[in-house]
Amino acid sequence: MQNSDAVWEIVERKRAAFFELSDRIWDIPETNYLEHQSAEEHARMLEREGFRVERGIAGLPTAVMGEAGEGGPVIAILGEFDALPGLSQEAGIAEQRPLVDGGNGHGCGHNMLGAGSMLAAAAVKDFLAESGLKGRVRYYGCPAEEGGSSKGFMVRAGVFDDVDIAISWHPAAFAGVNNPISLACNEINFHFSGRASHASATPHLGRSALDAVELMNVGVNYMREHMPSTARIHYAITDAGGGAPNVVQARATVRYLVRARTLPELLSLVARVKKVAEGAALMTETTVRSEIVSGDANLVGNTPLEECMFAHLQRLGPPVFDDADRETARKFQLTFNSEDIAASYGRFALKPKEDEPLCEEIFPLNAGDGTLVGSTDVGTVSWVVPTVQMRGATYAVGTPGHSWQLVAQGKLPAAHKGTEHAAKVMASTAADLIGNPALVEAAKADHRARLERTPFVNPIPDDVKPPLPEKADA
Repeated sequence: MQNSDAVWEIVERKRAAFFELSDRIWDIPETNYLEHQSAEEHARMLEREGFRVERGIAGLPTAVMGEAGEGGPVIAILGEFDALPGLSQEAGIAEQRPLVDGGNGHGCGHNMLGAGSMLAAAAVKDFLAESGLKGRVRYYGCPAEEGGSSKGFMVRAGVFDDVDIAISWHPAAFAGVNNPISLACNEINFHFSGRASHASATPHLGRSALDAVELMNVGVNYMREHMPSTARIHYAITDAGGGAPNVVQARATVRYLVRARTLPELLSLVARVKKVAEGAALMTETTVRSEIVSGDANLVGNTPLEECMFAHLQRLGPPVFDDADRETARKFQLTFNSEDIAASYGRFALKPKEDEPLCEEIFPLNAGDGTLVGSTDVGTVSWVVPTVQMRGATYAVGTPGHSWQLVAQGKLPAAHKGTEHAAKVMASTAADLIGNPALVEAAKADHRARLERTPFVNPIPDDVKPPLPEKADA
């Protein structure tokens, strides 16, 4: 803990350049595995900061890694920079106003996530140089978190094999240590093949692949009564086989996203969904081929790391916002409904407050029951490396995730202040770990104990390739 003030001062010295990095990434929103400009911005920033930089790690063209320091433990700080489709939005405006119709936008705050993580890594780098401590800090710029599962492919490639501890964060409405609950998931395409024919003259000769998709969807919907209450299944028809109603569709594809609380539950649920697909094919005399696109493991917690990070959060206190920040946040809250705001508090088991436009507290350890969670590829990392994450308060209370409102707040002063706050906590946590070998060993022991009875199975099978675009400049 004695290292906190020193590394926080370094964060303050460096923050302006990283706020600019966050804003530049906001300006060039790129989606899964297309983040070429964003990845290069991160690589150049690492080089300017004096890191040893590797581009295209794990065979992913938009993945980047920077390392600094010598000897000692290896502390990885994980960043992201991918955006979401269809969320283009003008910055700072509390009304929906796309910059580009149908364009991309940073609706999950990954512009802040990457910049804040690299700011923390850069502060630790300078701290190591100034203190003379042995240790290495790495910044991993990870693409395609939004359904691309890059960290799962990176784990499979072994890029975390020599890492001792992994640290990350995510923008949120409130600040605190992330309760390590997420849903393991697989994204799977089901390709049905049938036989085309004239839908009126010779319907008896056709075998409809679209019928098979619809029957599969009905069957999976009936499964919902008979699966764990924490599981989730979503689907989208990505190829309906054509737009001519007088042709029996010879092909159709449906993409499923299957989620479950644990890896074993996920594997069981995926097997059942596949059986439903096979049944739909049998009923329609079609054939079906399944293809896993991506997959994330659930998060594995680590009590020593969570307690360490929480102690740094308590010492630092919540982020400090001013009246102008609060007034702007109130304008955004007028675009939310009461359920949005209640859900924002409920996710962290906090009691709703009147007129609290921005976070003014730190939520307690293990806050929230895990019912309002999604999936993250950080979960896969947490199975192979002791991992801890925080939530950083960067936007108005009640802001829905993956929304135009979140995009619009991504360059505001409050976003910068929340990013700096998260960077300080991550940096001082990393410095504490580097100076405390016993804490690193305690984290590793906790990790081993949690995995003793449940061996790791990467939800991305060995034969699945990352869904890279066919053309790098697409």
